[in-house]
Amino acid sequence: MFMRRSPSSALRALAVAALLAAGGAAQADDYSDVAKLVRAGKIADAIAKADQYLASNQRDPQMRFLKGTAQVAAGQTEEAIATFTLLTEEYPELPEPYNNLAVIYARQGELDKARAALESAVRNNPNYAVAYENLGDIYARLAYQAYAQSRTKGGRPA
Repeated sequence: MFMRRSPSSALRALAVAALLAAGGAAQADDYSDVAKLVRAGKIADAIAKADQYLASNQRDPQMRFLKGTAQVAAGQTEEAIATFTLLTEEYPELPEPYNNLAVIYARQGELDKARAALESAVRNNPNYAVAYENLGDIYARLAYQAYAQSRTKGGRPA
């Protein structure tokens, strides 16, 4: 099963929404710089750039989201979970942080947490197709686990 991350178009849409709310080309450059650093594998630089920006724009959801993706790339799983969780608390209407939490939880084998995060994503934004796709993957994995467990407990196929 493959969990899909937020597509780049969703990330761009979130960036556009943040830009409209914040109003400025300077922010676009900062977002772009952090995203480019992540793509180039310069994860520590990306996190440092995000932190620098966030020092004066603490509540910016787009930069915080980008920082969370950089934290994942850096292997800073607990920090990324904290970043995405705080985003879901402060901006529950944004489905992308829930989706990214679900991807992390699924990788850790915490399928119930992944399911709950994805259910929150689709409840808060019923048009977010990526979350539905990932939720289908999680349901399939949960079904397989239940089937495998029934086989080890002496169950027989019908």
